[in-house]
Formats: sequence, C-alpha cells, structure tokens
Amino acid sequence: MDEKPGEVFPRALLDAFRDAPGLTAFEYAGRAVTRGEVLVSIAGFVRGLRGAGLTAGSRVALDTGVTPQAFAVRLAAHVVGCQVVGLRPGLTGEHLRDILARGVDAVVTDDAASRPHLAAAADGIPVLETGGALRPPASFVPGPDDLTARGEPDGIGVIHLTSGSTGRPKGTLVTYGALSRGWALQPARWTDRTRRLAARYARFLLFGTLTSAVMFEHLVLALQGGGTAVIPAQPLRFPEVFADLRITACMTTVPRLYGILDAVRDRAVDTSSLRALVVAGSPLAPHRLTEAAELLGPVVHHAYGQTETGMLTLLEPDELAADPGLADSVGRPLDTVEMAVRDPDGRDLPRERTGEVWVRLADAFCGYWEDPRETSEVLRDGWVRTRDLGRLDTRGHLRLAGRTRDIVIVDAVVHYAGPIERALASHPGVDQAYVVGMPDERTGEAIHAFVVPQPGAAPETDALRELVAREVGEACVPASIVHLTEVPTAPSGKPDKAALRALLTPR
Repeated sequence: MDEKPGEVFPRALLDAFRDAPGLTAFEYAGRAVTRGEVLVSIAGFVRGLRGAGLTAGSRVALDTGVTPQAFAVRLAAHVVGCQVVGLRPGLTGEHLRDILARGVDAVVTDDAASRPHLAAAADGIPVLETGGALRPPASFVPGPDDLTARGEPDGIGVIHLTSGSTGRPKGTLVTYGALSRGWALQPARWTDRTRRLAARYARFLLFGTLTSAVMFEHLVLALQGGGTAVIPAQPLRFPEVFADLRITACMTTVPRLYGILDAVRDRAVDTSSLRALVVAGSPLAPHRLTEAAELLGPVVHHAYGQTETGMLTLLEPDELAADPGLADSVGRPLDTVEMAVRDPDGRDLPRERTGEVWVRLADAFCGYWEDPRETSEVLRDGWVRTRDLGRLDTRGHLRLAGRTRDIVIVDAVVHYAGPIERALASHPGVDQAYVVGMPDERTGEAIHAFVVPQPGAAPETDALRELVAREVGEACVPASIVHLTEVPTAPSGKPDKAALRALLTPR
C-alpha cells in the first residue's frame, strides 16, 4: 500500500469514528465520551495547533495525562502532520532540557502551572495548554479541513523515548507511512489473529501513559475494533479494577501479573470479565504462565515486542491449552512479521539453534533520534536487529534466551544472564530470578543473583548453586544469591536491574 498525504495515519481511525459517532470511545470520570465528541475535540485542537503556527513537520512535545482530551490533542498533532514527541513520566529536569533542545517547536501540556519544571526546561519554547489557548470555544463547529490528515508518508510521525535512566534519552523515529501500516492501526491489514484479539478488547483498561508505544498500539486496536477505552480513577487497584469496571482487556508487565496472581490466589477476586490479559515487557517464567492460565482461565496472552518494532509475536490461550509445552515460548511471529535467527556474522541459523533474533516488517522504526551510529548498528538492509537471543522451533514458536547485551564478563568469558535466570527459576522453591554483573577485582566482573522465593518456601543457596552448575556450567554459578520479597521495578514496570545492582553497592 503506497500512502499519499491525506490517507496516512490517523485517517483510518478518524474514518472509523465518523462511521459510528454515537459509539462510546472512552469512559472517564464517570461519563461516556462518544466518538463524535472526540472528533470535535480533535478538530478543535487541530485549529488551535495551526493557530499557534504549527504545520506538517513541526516538532511537538506532549506532556499530558491519560484522558480523552490528551488522546484528542495527540491525534490533532498527527492530523496537522507534526512530529510528536511523548514526554514520558519520570523524566528529570536535565533530560527534559536535553529533549526540548533538539529542535522542539512547542510543548503541549494539561496545566503549565502544575508543571513548573517543564516551563523551566522549555526555556523560551512556547508552552501550550489543552485547557487554555488550544481549547476550542464552546460553539466550535469543525470545518472540512480540520480533520484532513496532512502527514507525509516519509515524514516522521512520532518519536518514542525508550530510555533515560542513564545518559541521554534515546528516541526511536517512526514515519507516518509506518504508522499507517501498523498491524493494529490499519484494519484493512488485519489478519485472523488480529481480529481475534480485537474482539476481546470491548472494554480496554487504559492507564499509565499515552506516550507508551505499546499502550498506544493496543489502545488503537481497541478503538478500531469498536471497543471502549476505560480510564480508571487513581490510585489504580489491581485486580479489583477488573470487576469494578467490567474490564475485558488489559496490558500488563510481568511484575504486575505476579501481583494479580497473588491476589487471586489469596482471596476471592472476580476476574470473570477478562477476555484478554496481554503480558509483555520482560521474560515470564513458564511455571508462572501455566499458573496464570490455571487461575485466570483462557485469557492470558504472552507477547513479545520492542519500542522499535511494536508487537512481534503472540502466544494465544488456545495454543497454550492445546500444548502446555509452549509455556516457555512467546508464541509465533505475527503474520506481518518476518523473523530470522542469525549468528554474530548475520548468517541464518537453522531451526532450534540459538542466535540473535532479526525481524523485518513494514511498520518498524527508521532510526534513532540524532544517533546515526546506533541506527547503523541496529538497522541492516531492511532488517531490525532486536539484540535479543532466541530460537525458533520447527513450528515457528520463538523461545527467548536473553539479551545480547545482558551479559556478565567473568575472566574475559561472556556469560548471558538469561540462561542463568531460567535455571534458578526452574527450582520449585523459586518464583522469580534475576542476574546482574558487578565489578570484581579478581575476575573483572562477577555474577550475582536475586531470587524471590515461592510463598512459604526457603530455597537453600547451596541447592541453587548446584542447580546452576548442573544446568549451565560451573563457571556460571553466582558469587552471591540474595533473597528478596519483591523485585524493584522501573517506571516502565519492568524489573529494574540498576536498582538491583545498587543493593549490592556498599553504602
């Protein structure tokens, strides 16, 4: 499909809203917000953004909450054809200044007075408020040009920030053409697997941040499928929120899944409304996936993807029920994804051999923001190097084996964290296991492990060491094994290995 200006994202979503203006798009603050109302908001913000001098190609940073209004202003920026930079929660003042200094033309926020750090970081860049100058008048009536998408297919549509915990925040560049070809964003390209998933998204739980590439992707899937995005009151209570709001679909990280399962196991909690609980973001131990299926029923989907690519694979509940041996996989690649496993020289490996996972798809990112060196390292002849290790079985299911960069170098020998973590997690007394490397005067680095025991269990350190030695070799035995009641998580919801290393640093 060759997109032309006006046909690019978000044209398909706007058309879907026009076709059913009375359908509820959002539930927020106790009321239903129809698709027609959202369209009026989008058109009003389009008028406001253009009135502020923004045009196709302008770079706009969004610092907004999770509201129908925030969704509308983001869609409006895309209609104008802007490059949208989502400012994710938790960015430091230094990181904000760095991002805004990269050619940002304007910042859009809900309430500038409540974000003094943002105004300070903007340093002369216009700060526009959704409740201020951008808000359309009560009598506003959209004109025919207010909802015509102006993005160029080759122009940058969104810059997703992927990291900012150390050094300079990294951003991935995605064109309007790629957004238009997304597996979730373009119903004309939906496959049977996509339609099956969308059918479960009647009431999609929307929380966290709209700057998340994953959350936005699944939000659009829900809306394109005719579903409603349900925005809960804060603080968010898991898993009570499922029954309170009759949620049918939810994205979750592995640590949050553990909390949900603990709550379901320990007391009577109603999760019967759920049709899809999509678990992603970090490895999920096979026994935990099996437990989740037993406790929650045929609703648990295990997904794998990256900010650079969107969702790549999916393990559906029916597949797991038919073959419990798939609990250690993340499913098969989506029909829109071509996947290969390759050696360090980029040569294809046969099935069942472990190597680096490479993918090719029409909606992948096109480079890293102001980082040509990293771009050339990851993008190779139309392929994306995921820098994840894995193997494809004879039926096409992917089993991950860790990160190519999640390594510990002991006596100049590279050891991958993934196999050690899986060995530790296979112990019946271990619920979760994580491995980090720390400087060591004798060996350069040393392997250190953290385990969360199963409720009521107390696995012996010697038994865990013996298990690692037996499964992956004596050289992989951790120098220390620390027992934790819970694992610290980063703002993304993933396990925070930097925080784990800090636990080992003498104070």
